[in-house]
Amino acid sequence: MKKLAKDVAAAGGIFEPPLVFPEGDKFAVFDGNRRTTCLKLISNPKKAPSVELQKFFATLKAEWNGTFPAKITCRVETDRDRIDEILFRRHTGSQGGVGQANWDGRMKATFVSRTGKGGGLNIADEIEERLRDAKMLPEKKKIPRSNLNRLLSAEAFRSRVGISGSKGKFQFTRKEDAVLPALARIASDLAEKKITLDDVWDVERKSAYLDDLEREGVLPSAADAIPQPASGKGKTKPKAKKKAAKPTRRAHLIPPEDYGVAWSGRLQRQHAIWDELQFNLELDHHPNAIAVLGRVLLELAVDNYVVRAAPTTVSEPDPLVRKLIAAADDLHSKAKIDKRSRLQICGGHGPLAPKSRAPRRIA
Repeated sequence: MKKLAKDVAAAGGIFEPPLVFPEGDKFAVFDGNRRTTCLKLISNPKKAPSVELQKFFATLKAEWNGTFPAKITCRVETDRDRIDEILFRRHTGSQGGVGQANWDGRMKATFVSRTGKGGGLNIADEIEERLRDAKMLPEKKKIPRSNLNRLLSAEAFRSRVGISGSKGKFQFTRKEDAVLPALARIASDLAEKKITLDDVWDVERKSAYLDDLEREGVLPSAADAIPQPASGKGKTKPKAKKKAAKPTRRAHLIPPEDYGVAWSGRLQRQHAIWDELQFNLELDHHPNAIAVLGRVLLELAVDNYVVRAAPTTVSEPDPLVRKLIAAADDLHSKAKIDKRSRLQICGGHGPLAPKSRAPRRIA
């Protein structure tokens, strides 16, 4: 950013107009955020997060050749799909920090998670094919495939409607006769424009729409889970036991796997802590930091659930254990988790706890 700011100051402005989308009387920057941020910091160095950076940007402003611009030219796009198409093609190289930055793995994953582009499997095509076979397609109107892909762009959202696109393969995770009506309802809402691009633009709005469907009883529930075949039944000859594989030593608290979490903008702190626990902090070298951050992540997650689901038995100032029990009871009452999982979360506390045994004598 400092290199880029120096380049902007030396050039007396920016060359490529930022890509923006109008939102009321303001504009949201979709491409050119670094350049725009540099201009804002040179314009008002006090916005920089440290004294050192404030001095740095104040020096650039003092050395600015000519009058500092009050406005900049932008490329305004009112079609969000077109914005995504532009972003998809634009990012090529960073040129040592002066040019546009390459998207790293997390940035690419975030883009795919939000838009459904570049993910390999075309979920909309798969859904349309199965609805057609079941004669459940919307009549006379086409499904907006881009919006359907966007809505179900991440495993977290697909799981809620009873499907999966894991490893590039479409499959049902709930009973087909419960999933197809839910998919038909979603397809109809999109085709009839009851749900538009604005309603499936980001994680918050996707979750809100799926929450509405869940409240209506449209989405499949845990009762619709596909039963797993019982192991060992119908076998005439038992297989020889395989030698147990030597367990691998875990390097991080959270294994480096994709858990299909859909991170919304309001969960950026939780996301940052999750990434540190999953990729940065090593169990052998940072046990104390991991313990503290693990506790912080748990508390932030529970607080978020308390605020969002609003269990009536608890409030934000309550101790963590009380909020944890309330969250687990709320999840159990909504059939999100079973009784055993609820007991595991709460460690035997609360109204569903097993009957207490006779107290043991302690020497």
